[in-house]
Amino acid sequence: MITTRLWHIDLIEYLPKSQLIAQWRELNSIFKKQDNHILINYVYYNYNALRNYTEKVIKEFAKRKIKIRSFVNEINFFARVGINIHDIHNAKFKEHDYDYLTICYYNLKEKYLRGQKDFTKDVWDKLDRFYQRKMFEIALKTRIRSLKKCFG
Repeated sequence: MITTRLWHIDLIEYLPKSQLIAQWRELNSIFKKQDNHILINYVYYNYNALRNYTEKVIKEFAKRKIKIRSFVNEINFFARVGINIHDIHNAKFKEHDYDYLTICYYNLKEKYLRGQKDFTKDVWDKLDRFYQRKMFEIALKTRIRSLKKCFG
């Protein structure tokens, strides 16, 4: 099996359906086999963040009315690591920073440009608007911090 990645948590709601479904497969692979791969090894250091990420994927499935056949791997995994699946945490992976957001954005852009079948212009435009808005916010915060340093 080719290991993909966990997309940046803020991109989940913008993923094309096939990428969202692939996220659930990736999570199940983590839950079942505890894969050892450079793109996902960080998840084993923050189970609360993994729980939060999983919940966000599940909620996006529900929002899009995509049915999940089984939660067995998820339930067994979190029971094994001592996390109550009913507890919702605000924890995030520290690896899901702005650099990682950019990496994921360009990876998804390539999928769009190469014609991934369910990656419509509308889906891309929503993702692109989100990313551009996020980058503007980051630039603005950086500028404000810089000005505060200059003018106290």
